[in-house]
Amino acid sequence: MKISEQDIKTVASLSRLRIREEEATDVLFQLNKILNYVENLQAIDTTNIEPTTYALPMQNVFRADVVKPSLDRELALSTAPLQEDGYFKVPRVLEA
Repeated sequence: MKISEQDIKTVASLSRLRIREEEATDVLFQLNKILNYVENLQAIDTTNIEPTTYALPMQNVFRADVVKPSLDRELALSTAPLQEDGYFKVPRVLEA
């Protein structure tokens, strides 16, 4: 599978990223290199290879939840530039 420069521009537009022409060429080269590597991996015969579920030998490591002292709510809010009804108020970051 090959990616075209138009694919790069389309994905950048959908992601709302501005990408210069020289960046598009560089990204195109890098992504095609990655896809070529993935194709090579897919071609490997793994018939007699046992699947690995975990990369590390530990599984489901749980610890007990322990309540510890933390920053007082009023003290934390006292440093906030904006607050409302006991919560931090931050500027909107997503378009409505």
